[in-house]
Amino acid sequence: MKKKLDFVLREIAGDLLLVPTGKTALDLNGMLTLNEVGGEIWKMLDEVESEEEIVDRLLEDYDVERAVLQGDVREFLDKLRELGIL
Repeated sequence: MKKKLDFVLREIAGDLLLVPTGKTALDLNGMLTLNEVGGEIWKMLDEVESEEEIVDRLLEDYDVERAVLQGDVREFLDKLRELGIL
């Protein structure tokens, strides 16, 4: 999966923030706040080919039902697509 827009992930005062950089900073006004799992997904986006691969990796670290995690991952990725990030 490839990101279409430029962001950097920063931890500020305990919050994970996606901060737009370059041209993206001109087009998008503001930052996006992520939870811990969102941050993990963000970090692996350039390395994975599919939603299923993300789910498989997260299941190694989190004790959650696969179906629940799939729904959460899909929702997160859909939001990134809606914002034009993916």
